[in-house]
Amino acid sequence: MDIKTSPHGEWSSRLAFIIAATGSAVGLGNIWKFPYITGENGGGAFVLVYLLCVLMVGIPIMMAETLLGRRGRKNPIDTMKDLAEEAVADPKWRHLGGLGIIAGFLILSYYSVIAGWACAYVLKAFNGSFFDADSVAIKAMFDGFIASPGELMFWHTLFLTATLLIVMRGINEGFEKALGWMIPGLFVLMVFLLGYAMTTEGYFQGLHFLFNPDFSKLTGNSVLIALGQAFFSLGLGMGSILIYGSYLPKNVSIANTSIIVAAADTLVALLAGLVIFPLVFSYGLNPSSGPGLIFETLPIAFGNMTGGWLFGVLFFIMLVFAALSSSIALIEPAITWLVEAKGMSRGQACLWAGLAAWVLGLVTLFSFNQWSSFKLFGCTLFELIDYITSNLMLPIGGFAIAIFVGWIMKQEHSQQELALTDTKNHQIWRWLTRYIAPAAVFLIFLDAIGML
Repeated sequence: MDIKTSPHGEWSSRLAFIIAATGSAVGLGNIWKFPYITGENGGGAFVLVYLLCVLMVGIPIMMAETLLGRRGRKNPIDTMKDLAEEAVADPKWRHLGGLGIIAGFLILSYYSVIAGWACAYVLKAFNGSFFDADSVAIKAMFDGFIASPGELMFWHTLFLTATLLIVMRGINEGFEKALGWMIPGLFVLMVFLLGYAMTTEGYFQGLHFLFNPDFSKLTGNSVLIALGQAFFSLGLGMGSILIYGSYLPKNVSIANTSIIVAAADTLVALLAGLVIFPLVFSYGLNPSSGPGLIFETLPIAFGNMTGGWLFGVLFFIMLVFAALSSSIALIEPAITWLVEAKGMSRGQACLWAGLAAWVLGLVTLFSFNQWSSFKLFGCTLFELIDYITSNLMLPIGGFAIAIFVGWIMKQEHSQQELALTDTKNHQIWRWLTRYIAPAAVFLIFLDAIGML
């Protein structure tokens, strides 16, 4: 292709891309969702299935999405338009890029609201709000917090503003600098919290729960949940990896970096489990307490442990770092489209996209209080947006990426981008991308719409 570099610049190094892509993948799903779904699905056996799904489905699609970005070097819509033209395919493939932009934007709108909770809980932990609190008091605190539109709006605005200030500065001065200390900082905080978790009486019980396989607790539904988590955890199908791939220097190995990013993403999820479960077991809490594990269960432990205010502050700062690194990746595809297709400066694009995300975020925000009784198809507006993006748009996007790269794109073009010197390795990746990955993502889609 004629386009060899992105108009927005390139990552300064392979490490910069790995840190950025890891930040894109690592988010609330790793620290918030992975531990509680592991708890709900029996622990170690679920972890093994999850790791297999990452290897067989997550990494192949991540490689596919990254190579699309690097080969196209434009925003997702124009990248898919150019690559479809190169493959002599239907130009409607450009809509795949549009689907990713819209999905990422919709996710950001509610992600910012939920991430605002984490910001607020940093302050609550610092102020000693969890001190000596029991489950009733913690639940009342959380219920009162989400019932306050003004408070939620403040934290939603603060989090989104922080995201925009980073994105506005561009790749090297914005993303690289911010993520260059946030992601290492996240790992340092995790290791520090893990050090404390290892001193608790529930550590070995948590270790056993997380890594001791009990296949009697593994159901068909558990396998589907592991498959879905492996796909969603890596941030696939929403344009983020594609746009980050467009900034990737030509001499960087897509295969090696994808494996490292997937490994780092999985490591964060496992470390989160090793931090959370010892606390859960030490204080007699419920490991399968669902989404409330972070905001309604762990604060009980923080409020009753020695130095709990400090560990609570560090834990929620870690959660904010994870959320911020993902939100940057969620908005960037929309920013690049506004700059390239609409002729805006990066600053203008950030302001317009940020304002739109903020306004749309109010739909989620009010779904927890003023509009909580208003439902469509039995769902609040937040639940509906979450369902449409997570259960429909992302699986469709991931499926289409696998189909395009595996069946539409010419084999020599994928070989050029992947630069796999061993033909056998390329054939294995191609087989996974053509058959296993799309079949697995299609199962996720069928399960999501209730057909399994």
